[in-house]
Amino acid sequence: MSITADHTTAAPATSPSIRDGAFGHATGLVCRECGATQEIGPHYVCTDCFGPLEIKYDFPAVTREQIEAGPANIWRYKALLPVPDDIEASPNLEPGFTRLLEAKNLAAELGLAKLWVKDDSTNPTNSFKDRVVACALSAAREFGSKVFACPSTGNLANAVAAAGARAGIKTVVFIPSNLETPKKVNSAIYTENLVAVDGNYDDVNKLASEIAGEEDGWAFVNVNVRPFYAEGSKTLGYEIAEQLGWRLPDQIVIPVASGSQLTKVHKSFRELVALGLVEDKPVKIFGAQATGCSPVSEAFREGWDVVRPQRPDTIAKSLAIGNPADGIYVLDICRETGGAVADISDDEVRQGIVLLARTEGIFTETAGGTTIGVLKKLVETGQLDPELETVVINTGHGLKTLDAVSDLVGPVATIAPTYDAFVAAGIA
Repeated sequence: MSITADHTTAAPATSPSIRDGAFGHATGLVCRECGATQEIGPHYVCTDCFGPLEIKYDFPAVTREQIEAGPANIWRYKALLPVPDDIEASPNLEPGFTRLLEAKNLAAELGLAKLWVKDDSTNPTNSFKDRVVACALSAAREFGSKVFACPSTGNLANAVAAAGARAGIKTVVFIPSNLETPKKVNSAIYTENLVAVDGNYDDVNKLASEIAGEEDGWAFVNVNVRPFYAEGSKTLGYEIAEQLGWRLPDQIVIPVASGSQLTKVHKSFRELVALGLVEDKPVKIFGAQATGCSPVSEAFREGWDVVRPQRPDTIAKSLAIGNPADGIYVLDICRETGGAVADISDDEVRQGIVLLARTEGIFTETAGGTTIGVLKKLVETGQLDPELETVVINTGHGLKTLDAVSDLVGPVATIAPTYDAFVAAGIA
């Protein structure tokens, strides 16, 4: 069976300099707004209406058995990604196929019937960004790019720097100068070209867009190769469905920064249905933000059709994108599926980190604390049905944001090295 992933059709269109099969079953780029198509290249904006571009495919028939016979990483889904069939031969971090844990203790704490945690903190650089960067790296390599780069709130910088080192390509990563120290170190260890910019993420992103327009041979993963980069997030949805036994959950809670992850997980579910790999069913999709940077949640709450930019002020720095590129699409998906977008305070983010750690033994970063805290809020406010099967995504490891909880947890007592002191402390 063959399907086309959008409403337009076109013959395969690529630059003559691109080798055959370089982008798998991708046939071109298509505008989300007007449907205009372009040939495959390092482009991200529609030349007709300036809308965002995404990948257009003509998928072949794909079976569960073919996928299950693949490697234990995202390349088991290579037929559904814009990568060549020989992608495994190119040096990369081989991310993905992370664990899906049934969270019985957390479910009991929150009053949920069935809860799973998709734990992406176990990826090579301890965040889900390794998935999207792997797809962007493949595109950069096929385009013959000389520099692999990104603007980042931290996790992406780590992933780009590590993937570039593994691939042997020059990397340059740009971060806000006030980023958490662990994330700075986790990038600088892989590259000598870590650039701290005085400003927030939106300022850094603006600078990166300007450089991408002026410099030849630079592949900014989340700017000029963004359509390829974003497709990596689909693998989260593919894996969740496969790990549930080739079926979709009833509802899912996803953190929202640019919004790309949520839109691509939704896209992955629709592709699996179209390919006949899972049965169709309603899936409610929920978005999670921190109140200090919650433009999408604000728009959802107020019933707006537009997302008004905000200046971020939150400890959840990996979600601190004040003008999210995919914000309006997140609104549409959450409304259409019967979900919602909600936000919580920084104190609730910290409590969410501790709650997940002390119920499931998973140490998440502030983005994960936001997701867990919003899950709790959605249950308490009746927006999420506690009787339905729920998946929540943990996107990164807590060792990256130790400062967020360093004043919240610590030794219960400091005692002398004697049994009497132990007894006196009342711990037994």
